[in-house]
Amino acid sequence: MPTTPPPRISLMAAAEVRDILTALQLGQRATAIAGLMAIDAESWQAIEQRLAALDGDLPAALRSLA
Repeated sequence: MPTTPPPRISLMAAAEVRDILTALQLGQRATAIAGLMAIDAESWQAIEQRLAALDGDLPAALRSLA
């Protein structure tokens, strides 16, 4: 039975995450929101899985930066 490879974070999504974190640190919420909306679905799945493995979730991670 073939297994499905785990979702991957694209290079573009990784750059978006970096830019989102920078925007949040600078208080630029609109820029951060635009970055969140630019991330593709497969990368979102990969991000969520990695956060879950660390016993976290995206809303909590973003709140800790605000």
